[in-house]
Amino acid sequence: MVTTIGGPRVLLRQLRETMAEPLASQARLDKIVSLIADNMRADVCSFYVLRDDGALELFATRGLAAESVHMTTLRLGEGLVGLIASEAEPLSLDDAPSHPGFAYRPETGEDKYNSFLGVPVLRAGQTLGVLVVQNAERRHYGEDETEAMLTTATILAEMVATSDFDNLIKPGSDIDLRRPRMFNGVSFTDGIALGTVVLHDPRVVVVNFIADDTDAEKARLDKALASMRVSIDAMLDHGDMQPSSDHREILETYRMFANDRGWVNRLTEAVENGLSAEAAVERVQNDTRARMLRQTDPYIRDRLHDLDDLANRLLRVLTNTSQPAHRELPDNAILVARNMGPAELLEYDRKKLRGLVLEEGGATAHVAIVARSLGLVAVGQADSIVSMCESGDDIIIDGPAGQVHLRPTLDVEQTYVDKVRISAKRRAHYAALKDKPSVTRDGVDVTLLHNSGLVADLPMLDDTGAVGVGLFRTELQFMIASKLPRLQEQVDLYAEAMEIAGDRPIVFRLLDIGGDKVVPYLRSMAEENPAMGYRSIRLGLDRPGLLRTQIRALLMAAKGRPLKILVPMVTETFEFRQTKLVVSKEMERLRRAGEPVPSRLELGAMVEVPSLLFELDQIMPEADFVSIGSNDLVQFLTAADRANPRVSKNYDAIALPRLRAMRLVVDAARRHNKPVTMCGELAGKPMEALALMAIGMTRLSMGPASIGPIKELVLNLDLKPIQDSVAAALSVGADGVAIRDLLKEWVEKQNLPMG
Repeated sequence: MVTTIGGPRVLLRQLRETMAEPLASQARLDKIVSLIADNMRADVCSFYVLRDDGALELFATRGLAAESVHMTTLRLGEGLVGLIASEAEPLSLDDAPSHPGFAYRPETGEDKYNSFLGVPVLRAGQTLGVLVVQNAERRHYGEDETEAMLTTATILAEMVATSDFDNLIKPGSDIDLRRPRMFNGVSFTDGIALGTVVLHDPRVVVVNFIADDTDAEKARLDKALASMRVSIDAMLDHGDMQPSSDHREILETYRMFANDRGWVNRLTEAVENGLSAEAAVERVQNDTRARMLRQTDPYIRDRLHDLDDLANRLLRVLTNTSQPAHRELPDNAILVARNMGPAELLEYDRKKLRGLVLEEGGATAHVAIVARSLGLVAVGQADSIVSMCESGDDIIIDGPAGQVHLRPTLDVEQTYVDKVRISAKRRAHYAALKDKPSVTRDGVDVTLLHNSGLVADLPMLDDTGAVGVGLFRTELQFMIASKLPRLQEQVDLYAEAMEIAGDRPIVFRLLDIGGDKVVPYLRSMAEENPAMGYRSIRLGLDRPGLLRTQIRALLMAAKGRPLKILVPMVTETFEFRQTKLVVSKEMERLRRAGEPVPSRLELGAMVEVPSLLFELDQIMPEADFVSIGSNDLVQFLTAADRANPRVSKNYDAIALPRLRAMRLVVDAARRHNKPVTMCGELAGKPMEALALMAIGMTRLSMGPASIGPIKELVLNLDLKPIQDSVAAALSVGADGVAIRDLLKEWVEKQNLPMG
């Protein structure tokens, strides 16, 4: 048996030579198991591969009956081999047949072998197969021998994953590593996208697995570790790093792991067993990932992401590679990432990008908002998808269902091809409606507007026929920038937006940043409840230089044209008056400088904080128009974080209490003869839009993709009887009436299209 570390290195060199020989796949595997048996001085060496149906198939052996190859199978968890595959842990026994998990297969003839050592063959922490050696004599395999087998399994995994073994696989089967997978995530956008995977942070491809000079590889590893530690320390010491931020906490975790002696010792041991420094990192992370994936503790699983990132960072140092800033995308590219910022997303070629899949993030995350603005199909919280896919894999995103199909089967792919074809027909149908006036069958005008945040999506006004932009989120420019945008940069952006909109109105919402909308160059303290914290107009009034600069940029960008400005998160009328005072001072400043001022300036208040519901008769005379932000208003009314599905899903946004609150705003606007617009997510959902129209709200601003379905609903609608029915339900004493059920009855009665 192998008792020194010389054995693995000799075996690895022999494996490398074998891979270079012009052998058929089965002949190559047969030679590999023979080499392992000779090196380990074992009577038997067998290699089992995990198939996509959950069966472990004997692919090659020396010592067991030759006719059992490709005939003998074990289920995952069955027998000693199945146990190793399911737990991803080595198993060493000196009397294998007496183990309660032993499963005898008479066709193999293995009953005469007592000693047993099996190790998982892992790739990206996933079980690819099991490598086994056996001996007739009873003996215990030592740690050196187990380590030698694990090192050999690392090479074997890479060979099987990257070589052509397809002719060894039975028709209709595949290895588990390549099987189709489906991920249930959270929907960011509607739509369906079919394409190919592009990893945002591609894994470093290890080319050289075997060390020619162990001492030199250890020196390379030590140097790379030292360099990585220095870079992490430098980032932590950077002046812009906030004391309490998610980014800093991640880097602190990196530093802790990078200095962990256990981790470093395992890397060094793998190199001493004959692996290159890069292969050692891959080997250790494979083992760590396999163990941590099988943990139920969410904290441990979160740390797995940190270790993955740290290992990839170390591989980049070792290989002297960095992620290319601008990669060439294939057609119909689907971007897959653990997480990313909006600025990173905007760096990609939008003409070729079709979708986005994230392991993390919520539907209200900044990158999700940008994805919607770009018209991408996007899904988040697809757990572990990064480690289970490779660039170039086929992938399908089902936006409405929040599902991702990786390496889909032909029948699944055909189903979605048919859906896309039907969807294209629907888009053509909606396009035919774009020039029709948005008027109900009983003569009610309904104004349909876009929500926007990027100049890139404004040309879609021509495609949808929307009459203007009801909400332009100016904060996106600040969130994607590396530093505070200068005055002229803001002027240029707002002027370009107005040019594209042309004669159509566009409402610019002042900065809604702070809280959970973190802008890295604006330092702030960590908050327990960021949605209700230091954000939006509160931040603007507290930092008047920031607010004045943005208002000045908007006034200058108008160049004498009409201008609409919306003040977000107004909590009480006094805040709105303060903002008006800033606008008045900036207008006067422009006049004194001889600069053109807007021909007409309208200042609106956003109703999204419940306290303003009790000052409607005070705010309405002050404002030229009002807009409702349903996203925040509903979460504040229900005390339910909209990013937390455990509570947000419990509250229907159009149930009686919320709809009554919104009707208060509509009624007050009517009394004061002020236009009111719904700018939240509700406006783009057919049933919710119907509820809003039923309470008299006939100005709806939504994502561009929703314009067609909502316009079709409007054109087929008799609104007056529905308004009477909903008004009765909202009246005092009508508690218990389910507004959604009531509207469903009207949908059926009028045969309304619901998108």
